[in-house]
Order: sequence, then structure tokens, then C-alpha cells
Amino acid sequence: MRICLDRPVDLRLTLFPVRRGRLDPTMRLTPGEAWRATRTPEGPATTRLVARGDAVTVQAWGPGAGWALDAAPALVGADDDDSGFTPHDPVVDDLRHRLPGLRLGRTNAVTEAIVASVLEQKVVGLEARRSYAALVRRLGEPAPGPLPGLLVPPAPEVLARTPSWVFHRCNVERKRADAVRMAASYAARLEEAATLPLPQAYARLTALPGVGPWTAAEVAMVALGDADAVSVGDYHLPSHVAYVLAGEPRADDARMLELLEPYRGHRGRVIRLIVAGGPAPPRYGPRLPLHPIAAM
Repeated sequence: MRICLDRPVDLRLTLFPVRRGRLDPTMRLTPGEAWRATRTPEGPATTRLVARGDAVTVQAWGPGAGWALDAAPALVGADDDDSGFTPHDPVVDDLRHRLPGLRLGRTNAVTEAIVASVLEQKVVGLEARRSYAALVRRLGEPAPGPLPGLLVPPAPEVLARTPSWVFHRCNVERKRADAVRMAASYAARLEEAATLPLPQAYARLTALPGVGPWTAAEVAMVALGDADAVSVGDYHLPSHVAYVLAGEPRADDARMLELLEPYRGHRGRVIRLIVAGGPAPPRYGPRLPLHPIAAM
């Protein structure tokens, strides 16, 4: 299958939020090629995407291959409409021109995004990525297709019945484990969010215990392609946004939202550009410590 786009796409930039770090056993990602294993309504599937200029060639394997092929254009941002996006700051205009291949895609895999996002709540990013990788390796399964080592994320019914001690060994405490199991038990209802208008989708997501505004925004960015998603409550993001847009090394959510207000409708797009290409604010202290929950 060949997808023809109106401009070149950088798969590494576009799919960066989908991959949960370099340890993610469900994805392999380079600037020109991506392998992704996922669960579809028709079963597990592996997708290989190869970008050449403004075209992406797609192959798929597994019971869900047909579904994955149909979903591939949205995944690489073919539906991403930035016609109403006008940079109001020179730095944003510069980022847009330096990162022309960055598109906002959508996976339509809501439960998978919720599970990974819940694991990222209130912990250091590296710690969350390690936990996700450990959970996938313990509860996932080999992905269909020719790439060895690629794994399909755990099925919702598997996660829903997984005992707390398994999560504990993956460095996940009971609160996040309970939220993951709760989300998995309502997977069918959560997947419907991909077919709803964004306001109703957010309401569906945040009705679930353990899913607040931050988690809902993280899920909407990845699974729903929300160009306006803002992860309020993030530890690092307000300072990163303020540093790039205003030269301020520290900021809170209120200041971040104030700076992003001129971009309403595309605030998530600006955040993606800043995270992908903007300088990080200076550090004034040690990094947050890791918490060895599995050793407790």
C-alpha cells in the first residue's frame, strides 16, 4: 500500500509520542522507517512504514493487517490539517520551518495509550518507560511478521486480571496498577472514544477513575490526534514552553496556558514543535531520583 501526502513526512518526529522510549518493545523507529505492533478490533497486527519524500509505503501482517492498513494514513498524519495554524512568535515560525516533516497522527488505539500514560503518572520518564517495557515483555506476545523481538502490547483482558504483584515486579505501585486494570476492564467503552467528537471523547476518558486532565491530554495527543492537547499538570512542560516562547527558565501551568493562548486550536502542535526542536530550560538542581518500587 502506498500513501501519497501533500508534503514529506519524518516518521521519527511524527511517531515519537507513540513510541514509549527506546526500550519500547512494540516499536522500532528511525527517521525513514517504522515498525509498530498493536492490537486492532480484528486482532494483533504489525505495520511497517517506509517514508520516501512525500510518500509512505505500508506493509502489514497478522489478523488485524487489514485494519492496520486502513488506519495507516491517519497514523502518519495524512489527515492532519494545519491550515489554521499561524505562528505568532519567530521561534515557533523557525521550528515549523526546521521540522517540516513533523505531523500530528493518531493511532486510534485508546486503551494502549491509556495504559502507557497511566504508567507515566507522577514518576520519572525513564522509570515509566522501563515499567512499560517490563510489562509488555511479561504479558505481551510475539508480534506477527518478519521482525524478531517485536511484541504486541498485552490484551486488555490479560491486564484486567493481572495481580498486583506482577505490576510490583515491573516497578508499578498499587495505585497505578489499579488504574491500569480499571482501564483494561472498560477497554470496549474506551475504544469508542476514537469515534467521538473530541469534547465527548475527553468526557469519556476522564470519567474513568485514575484518568485526569493530564492523562486524557496525553492519550488524546497520541490516540486521537488532538492538535490542541495540553498536558496540564506536567512536571517539565510549563518551564520548557516558557523558556522557548518567553525566555523564562521556570513557569507553572497558568503561565504556560497564557503563552499558548494565541495558538488555541493548535496548542498541542506548538508543544510538539517545542519538545521536538526547542532548547530545554537550564537545570538548577539534581535530577529527580528513581524509585525502586520492585525492591520494596
